[in-house]
Amino acid sequence: MHGRKSQNRRRYRISDPRGVGGHETVILLDTHVLVWLSTEPTKLSKQASRAIRRASRSGGIAISAITLWELAWLASHARVEITGTVEAYVEEVSSRVAIRPLTAKVAVLANQLPADYSSDPCDRLIGATALAEGIALVTKDAKIRNCQQLSTIW
Repeated sequence: MHGRKSQNRRRYRISDPRGVGGHETVILLDTHVLVWLSTEPTKLSKQASRAIRRASRSGGIAISAITLWELAWLASHARVEITGTVEAYVEEVSSRVAIRPLTAKVAVLANQLPADYSSDPCDRLIGATALAEGIALVTKDAKIRNCQQLSTIW
């Protein structure tokens, strides 16, 4: 079993977060996708796995800055298992992906998402980040995937 986990981690290894040869970020990961990527990659759909593999080859994996807060919260409330401190965990994650900032544009877009979109502020900010960046969001969340404004992968 241990060997299988190692293979999965290598297969999904995230390369330089700033991209290779000027490539732009291609996909944004929802928080649960980022967690599953390192802990339970079999939970990812085939399409999500393919998109992540493809993007990781060019350093094209990003997360919203709010995802770092979510990870810290999850780790400090024992919702995800980590080795070491919460700070070290969040630093490690942030060194492996491109972090997309919470800008004024993201804040406005988050407020303009439809009423039937997730009411969770983090989900709204993550979706708005994908909109602001013009990139696809990898998520299993059906409420988010139903949003016509967003390009999603699952």
